[in-house]
Amino acid sequence: MRGGLVTFVTMAYIVILNPLILGGFSADQAAVDVAGGWLPNAQVAAVTALTAGVMTILFGVIARLPFGFAAGLGINSFLAVSVVGQVTWAEAMGLVVINGLIIVLLASTGLRELIFNAVPRQLKIAITVGIGLFIAFIGLVDSGFVRSSGTASPPVQLGENGSVVSLPTTVFVIGLIILGILVARKVKAALLIGIVATTLIAVILEAIFKVGPSLGQNPNGWNLNAPVVPTSIVSLPDLSLVGQVSFGAFERIGVLAALMLVFTLVFTNFFDAMGTMTGLANEAGIADDKGNFPRLKSALIVEGVGAVMGGSTSASSNTVFIESGAGIGEGARTGLANVVTGLLFLAAMFFTPLTQIVPLEVAAAALVIVGAMMVSQIRFIDFSDFSIVLPVFLTILVMPLTYSIANGIGAGFISWVLVRSFSGKAREISPLLWIVAAGFLVFFVRGPIEALLGA
Repeated sequence: MRGGLVTFVTMAYIVILNPLILGGFSADQAAVDVAGGWLPNAQVAAVTALTAGVMTILFGVIARLPFGFAAGLGINSFLAVSVVGQVTWAEAMGLVVINGLIIVLLASTGLRELIFNAVPRQLKIAITVGIGLFIAFIGLVDSGFVRSSGTASPPVQLGENGSVVSLPTTVFVIGLIILGILVARKVKAALLIGIVATTLIAVILEAIFKVGPSLGQNPNGWNLNAPVVPTSIVSLPDLSLVGQVSFGAFERIGVLAALMLVFTLVFTNFFDAMGTMTGLANEAGIADDKGNFPRLKSALIVEGVGAVMGGSTSASSNTVFIESGAGIGEGARTGLANVVTGLLFLAAMFFTPLTQIVPLEVAAAALVIVGAMMVSQIRFIDFSDFSIVLPVFLTILVMPLTYSIANGIGAGFISWVLVRSFSGKAREISPLLWIVAAGFLVFFVRGPIEALLGA
């Protein structure tokens, strides 16, 4: 139960962030579709909490694993930036539903599990380590500790001009130290205690200095939400977006172009989820010596259902969240943790103001701690064979540097089949891994392919 609470606290930001990506408070600052339509912020927030709650509980009850669900950040950004310029929002969500149905089909026929099992254990460990670095990098960026330099070299820097200058980033550092000490001393409920303590410090400092949110303009402000006690805590959810789905994209942009969009969604959804579940299972200590975990097929099917439901509610595809590692670090091992997290998400539909008390900088500190925990799995990698070292290295490195789990997995798969094959180990490679690697090759060059189709 404690783990479920911690998972919710580290995931709750999605109720605020997803509406900012998909929707807006007015048309001039929202992602407008090809027909001029846009999604109101409050409606997206309501369906985001609803879908996350239902899917998290469903996964906990069926798969009985402590992996929280919510709108995937990679896919929602892809929809807002790349898809709705060609189709309407309802049509974009129709593509998400189709993507989910394909994933459910692959999982229910056992093909998705076969692909999962075909991945070598060394790559599965590398995926866990890569995700650890990825979520730590997310935490460092969300906190403002690492920022874009605005130049080609170096592309990123420490804080502003190489210095930590903002109060929110200082709170992140304080939280990181508090959490690190509590975890190192093996204090029970270390993450929860650290998050609560750092949030209280943030609330006090905000009350004194009144920094306010950044709103994309103030680099010294809180990244997403300022830690202030809300004047009202209850708000009624607007669920008008539920069922706003259309399959007219194939008619609007053509079958081939629509299929390329679906292909991109499936690949991103499929392998992001596979990588995340692999990492979380290893972190929870429930994976076997091959990296597989109990009720794998059920987990993969429900994950596909998350995409279907996310599209059906206009919340975007729902998938396993790497932030669940925080709850696992707090002791979550079964689906009961998911039930707790899911119920809190459903409550968040009515208590949206309360979810804004914990600033993103505090959640970011917890992510860095969890990232450090996951990176410790690197001790199980065989570094004596360079045909293993290079694919493992690329898997680990590409994830944080491209901000994508799927990209890291793809780089690892392609390099594994090529390097291992030309090193005389081709017979050890599953034919399925060759097929998936070829698919990733298409995925990586989909830009020129889409341009060719457009021409």
